[in-house]
Amino acid sequence: MQQYIISSLVYSGIGIFVLLVSFAIIELLTPKHNLRREIMENKNVAVAIFAGFFMMAIAIIIASAIHG
Repeated sequence: MQQYIISSLVYSGIGIFVLLVSFAIIELLTPKHNLRREIMENKNVAVAIFAGFFMMAIAIIIASAIHG
């Protein structure tokens, strides 16, 4: 039982790390537009929706890669 908990925590950590790295790569690929600034300072809802869907898509890909 303890082994499954440790495995879940390790895979969750790896998944979160990959998600953050992929978001950082998107930030680098869009040098004209800083996504974080657009969402937090300019209150751009369209960019927030894009970032949310991007994170969900990457999370689904990571989950299927870890699970399968």
